[in-house]
Amino acid sequence: MNPRYPFVSQRAKNRCEYCHAPERVFGFPFDVEHIVPKCRGGTNDDSNLALSCSSCNTFKAGHLVGVDPLSMQDVDLFHPRTDEWTEHFAVDAEHATVNGLTPTGRATVERLQMNSARLAAARWDWIAMGRFP
Repeated sequence: MNPRYPFVSQRAKNRCEYCHAPERVFGFPFDVEHIVPKCRGGTNDDSNLALSCSSCNTFKAGHLVGVDPLSMQDVDLFHPRTDEWTEHFAVDAEHATVNGLTPTGRATVERLQMNSARLAAARWDWIAMGRFP
């Protein structure tokens, strides 16, 4: 386990900082992710670390940009330390989806595949348990 996990998890309130999945329902710790990947010059500074579920971490990989599906332009992905989540995303509890409100939000939802059938099905359960949003 990453030695910075306790700090990063507490700062994130035990939620994935990208899709807001609740860590507690998984039964294992989420990943401490490099927002700017080390392969792109990212550091181990706390300001470059985020709590990420395995799904978001896998699909983000070494990417820093994604394609906004409305404009088809490359845009920066959501940055948990500098961007405000509620400015870029909204939860649609009726459909159990996370929707992008901005080019950054939309590109992040697409790149990280936040609304895959599997995640949407899990969100229904989290909503029923009162753990999401």
